[in-house]
Amino acid sequence: MKGSLLGCVCLLLALVSCSQKQAGDGQTLYSGSIKIAVDESLRPIMEEELQVYLALTPEAEVTPIYCSEVEAINLLLQDSVRLAIANRRLSDKELASFHTRKFFPESIRMAVSGIALITNLENEDSLITVGQFRQILTGKVKSWKELYPTSRLGDLNVVFDNPNSGTIHYAIDSICKGEPLASNLTALKSNEEVIEYVSKTPNALGVIGANWVGNAADSTHLTFNESVKVMSVSNSGHATVGNSYKPYQAYLALREYPLVHDVFILINDPRSALPTGLMTFLTSDKGQRIILKSGIVPATQPVRLVNVKDEF
Repeated sequence: MKGSLLGCVCLLLALVSCSQKQAGDGQTLYSGSIKIAVDESLRPIMEEELQVYLALTPEAEVTPIYCSEVEAINLLLQDSVRLAIANRRLSDKELASFHTRKFFPESIRMAVSGIALITNLENEDSLITVGQFRQILTGKVKSWKELYPTSRLGDLNVVFDNPNSGTIHYAIDSICKGEPLASNLTALKSNEEVIEYVSKTPNALGVIGANWVGNAADSTHLTFNESVKVMSVSNSGHATVGNSYKPYQAYLALREYPLVHDVFILINDPRSALPTGLMTFLTSDKGQRIILKSGIVPATQPVRLVNVKDEF
């Protein structure tokens, strides 16, 4: 009888062990080792998120791969990662490729961000319309003088962060509406390189992620990086101080800033293991507060907007 009972216990332990292995190859919601792919434009936010997450989840090991948006999504499609962070949802074609394998990935809103237009501090012009930006991207406008008749800066020198970035994808889809980009545009390797280049080049126009332009020393998020100038953008036919907006947190939240977009967690985790645990943290109160402090807008938590008026 004792031998039979011992045999049952051993069999039960073996089944539990086997079940745990099948559930996630050693992973649980709070432990294990994974790699994730992150659009490089979102690196500052994810570095802060992972610092807090790993401190709270000591048995978890998460290795981020910071790359272009195209590379991040390709890694997800190839099953090289189970979670990616990007500036767009998965397309219908991309979703269909998963369904043939009987996987059903999700696109979950994580934040509201946008793209920022930056210029050199010597550039006196700070207002631009979405229409003018479109003309620049498609090559119809090639000099600063075509935008501002009194400008002496010469040809526009437009620089992006990466040839396969989410920033370029947004520009093609949302600004150019599928019209090809002009051949004279330049892509560097990162948002940091764009900021540095624009700070040294008077005729440059940089296109970067909105979360890169904040002033790290300002907890109110009411000032920007002091090495460059951030342009105000208008959706109307003529930009004025009254109808143009900069990518301040409030204008992103209200979507009054025209160049706004969502940030998504792309997850394919049928076993509901560590990728799901990380996704849960990113959309939780703690994860969303980190986004709020970064200067962009959390997607799953309410945002309190305060109207501050100067008194003279």
